[in-house]
Formats: sequence, C-alpha cells, structure tokens
Amino acid sequence: MKHQYVRELAVGSRVDSLFAISAREMRVTRAGEAYLSLEFLDKTGRIPGVLFRPDTNAVAVPGGAVARTTGSVTSYRGVKRLSVDRMEIAQSYDLDDMLACGRRDRDELIAELRILVARVKHPELRSLLTVVFGDTNFFEKFVRSPGAQSHHHAYVGGLIEHTVAVAGLCATLGKTYGEIDMDLLLTAALLHDIGKVDELVCAPAIEYTEQGRLIGHVVLGERRVRKAMEQNPRCANEQVQARLAHALLSHHGELEWGSPKRPSTLEALLLHHADNLDAKAAGFMEIAGGASAASERWTDADNLFRRPLYAPAACENGRHGRAQEDDEYLATAS
Repeated sequence: MKHQYVRELAVGSRVDSLFAISAREMRVTRAGEAYLSLEFLDKTGRIPGVLFRPDTNAVAVPGGAVARTTGSVTSYRGVKRLSVDRMEIAQSYDLDDMLACGRRDRDELIAELRILVARVKHPELRSLLTVVFGDTNFFEKFVRSPGAQSHHHAYVGGLIEHTVAVAGLCATLGKTYGEIDMDLLLTAALLHDIGKVDELVCAPAIEYTEQGRLIGHVVLGERRVRKAMEQNPRCANEQVQARLAHALLSHHGELEWGSPKRPSTLEALLLHHADNLDAKAAGFMEIAGGASAASERWTDADNLFRRPLYAPAACENGRHGRAQEDDEYLATAS
C-alpha cells in the first residue's frame, strides 16, 4: 500500500514508495558518468528526480511504468527533487494512487454537457454533435480522458471538465457580442479538444500516443469531426463545415503554439481566448492550491507563470484546479 505521496515530500525526508514515471532520460555528467533524469508523479503531484550510476534494474524501468523508489528528498538550485538510491518496476499497485481524478462529479459534468449540446439549434451542427457524442466507445473514452499530459486538467476526467468550462464561457460570451454565430461557437467549443482522446493515454502515467506526438490533437480532432460529417448527410453545408474546421484548427491562437491557422473569424477568436482563459485559471489554482496545502501564502517563482503567485489560505479559497501558461499552455494545452 502506498503511504508517501508527492505533495507530502519535504526536503531532508527519506522516501520509500511507489511512483509513476512520467519522464525518463539517460544523460551523462561532465565527468562522463551516466545518470537518469526523471520525473515522478502520483495523484497529488509531480517531482523531478535523479539517479546517478543506475544499475540494470533501474535502467530497465521504462517511462510510463510504476516504480518502487527509495531515496531522499533534496534541493538542487532551489528546486525540490527526489535523489534516488534504488528503483525497480513495481509488481503491483493501485492505479487510483497514481492518477488524480477531477473533483467534479462525472455524472454532473455529463448532464451539463448534454444541456450545452441541446442549446445548439442549427440542425446540421446539432446533428454533428449527436453523431460525435453518440458514439458510445468514443464517449466512454472522452469522459475519462485527461485534458493534457502535465498542464491544465491533467487528470482522469479532465477533458470533459475543461470542455464544459470552455463551452460555458463561450455561451456567456454569446450574450455579450450579438454578432456571434452562437450555434457555431458552442459547437466548436464542445468539439475543440476531442482529439485529446487520440493524443493521450493513461498507462498509468499520462503519455502521448504515436499519433499524438506526430500529428497532435488539434489536427486529430478536426479529422474526427470531418469523418463524422462525411458519415452524416445532414452535415453537407460547405460554408458551415469550413467555418467550424477553421475554429477547431485555430483554437491555439498562434502558429508557434501549435495552430495550423490563426483565428480569422470572431467565433474562432473567442474560442481561443475562452480556451486559454480556462487553461490559465485552472493552472493558477493548481499551483496556488499546492502552496495553500503547505500553509504558504505565496508560491515560489519556479512555475510556468515564472513569478510568485498569491495563494489564499484554505478558508479563503474552497476551489482547486490545475495547471499553466501561455508558452506551455500550448505545447499540450488546449
């Protein structure tokens, strides 16, 4: 049974516990000695690690595996890390210890998703949503999928939580800007990250699939939508298809952030900013929540916002969230 979790690890403490390996790379010191640069995770968070002069057991542990790890918590250049003495593949573990789950009830999120789908009145777009979310195999994966590997909503069920939040923001924006095609914007919001189902897999750490690395969820999602349109004769309006595809392909906002196109319609622009806003807010709450749990009023600057963040005490802030910011929002973010 796992009894030590990442969030509880303090500098100077000894460690003997199970962790999933989310990153692993063999490197060489200036003196020519091999070492493993690692990142460990469990349901409470992540911590970098290092193992000098790894033995054959440690070298045999692949990325994505769960490892029995012993060592101590040290600090290097002001960053807490796990200095590993020994590491080997765990023979048994509880998956629930490794991957965090969202704090929101899944049935509640599904109900909210259905309400948002019902708000789309355009017959072709409503039919498209019915085809996509009516695929039982896809939907089962969708409601369990993480929203990212290590940034915002990086936990089981994170994708539907992020999708509902972004679509909700878009629904609010529709009341503010009368020029918006509300049906198009809502449909794009509900579908913008469905490619994450093909991009990410929990095994047990959140990993990229080969398609995810080579193509990415932005294009994979648009492909899923196009396929659904081809299967449904009611989705034949070429202009609607083109505007929806543009919103999906441009939702990361900038070419350097992974968008094949930059937003050129009002709906695409608002989707990008709603998506970015939810990712940043969730990231902020995750970082600040970790500091609050440790009774700290401020985080350090070693985060993806690159600055100290104010962390309200638990009594001031009952909400918690997930992770991160512009440049990084984009490598995996939605």
